[in-house]
Amino acid sequence: MSDNPKFEVIDRRKYKAEEEERESAQAEAPPAEQAASTPKPPPAEPPKSGGPRLVAQETAGVGAASDEPGGYESGDQAGEANLPPPPTAEESQEQKSAYDASSQRLDDLVRAQNPGAGPQPPITFDHLVQQLYVSAMIQMGAGTAEGQRPRVDIMGARQTIDLLAILQEKTKGNLTTEESRVLDTVLFEARMGFLEMTSMISMPGVPPPPPPKK
Repeated sequence: MSDNPKFEVIDRRKYKAEEEERESAQAEAPPAEQAASTPKPPPAEPPKSGGPRLVAQETAGVGAASDEPGGYESGDQAGEANLPPPPTAEESQEQKSAYDASSQRLDDLVRAQNPGAGPQPPITFDHLVQQLYVSAMIQMGAGTAEGQRPRVDIMGARQTIDLLAILQEKTKGNLTTEESRVLDTVLFEARMGFLEMTSMISMPGVPPPPPPKK
């Protein structure tokens, strides 16, 4: 069984269209037909046991069998088969316009409650890189208040650092010189912190940190 759970992307446009068709059909049908077409709820099944039941959901691993004899389907191909069709250019533009309008209303609300607040700066590539870097450092215990024991999520930190590496790989050749420099530096510093942290964890006989000074 694969460690990565399989997920399915739901196309909300399909459900919205089906819901509109049902509402239109119910509005045009006479009351008698509506009553006849209304399905009766199935009889409730008696509980088999007095306690709660745990339902385990199985996930398909990489290399699931395909329809062809002796053939196997990779996890990526199986995931692509479950994806809904991509939105059209018109749908994407309509959604972006609605998103921008909603964001503007939110900014107006914030400024109305805090007249001294200026306009929010636009989100850039540097914001994304810095956000991932800060998340990785916090997961490695940085920013812990003085006198408190740091809480380290080393596995989460590794995943965040790997996200930075994926970002570096996928954006190669598509960044400005400054953006590339920031990403390279941030990834280097995060990996250095990870190496130091894992060295401390794996070192035998490491004494506990001294108690905070009063």
